[in-house]
Amino acid sequence: MSNERKTFDTFNQLRPLLFVISGHSGAGKDTVIQRMREKNIPIHFVITATTRPPRDNEQHGVDYFFVSDDEFAKMIKAGDLIEYAIVYNEYKGVPREQVDNALWSGKDVVMRVDVQGAASIRKLYPNAVLIFLVAKDEDELIRRLKNRKSETPEDLRIRIDTARQELERISEFDYLVVNEDSHLNETVNTISAIIEAEHHKIQKQEGEN
Repeated sequence: MSNERKTFDTFNQLRPLLFVISGHSGAGKDTVIQRMREKNIPIHFVITATTRPPRDNEQHGVDYFFVSDDEFAKMIKAGDLIEYAIVYNEYKGVPREQVDNALWSGKDVVMRVDVQGAASIRKLYPNAVLIFLVAKDEDELIRRLKNRKSETPEDLRIRIDTARQELERISEFDYLVVNEDSHLNETVNTISAIIEAEHHKIQKQEGEN
């Protein structure tokens, strides 16, 4: 094959990309991921492992892998997790095998992590695209957390304070997407547009101007 043909083929190959959807508690990460699945977007959705109990309508192996503290500890010891963190006194972690197998097979990957985990993902996967999801405003955030009916007044206060701190880290991300109530499809369309745009971005080699 000529060098010219190789170059042409390289330009036309869509490399698999890793997209990280993060954001403060109550931003709607799970809801956005669920709607993306419903729309049959051709991408691999990573299922996160967590030690927290399932909420209403959440299913093991679909929304999360709900595991015990002992099971999670074994996953850490075996090196089965890309990253993990304690979030509101519960462990969450991203299974390594899911991500690597999907990327190796040529599939795009979407994972959800909390803000503190996004930096760890960027270190391991420098080309990962980080998307920060936010509620329209603090009033909307508080309303969503209250509607869960799983937050004590103290939990609610902690989550709001943490959200304010996490918002200060937006500059570490590549994109900011506002997930406004009653505009879920618009949010998903925006993320889909980001995925499409990233596949058309020209990647410069290190040291190029």
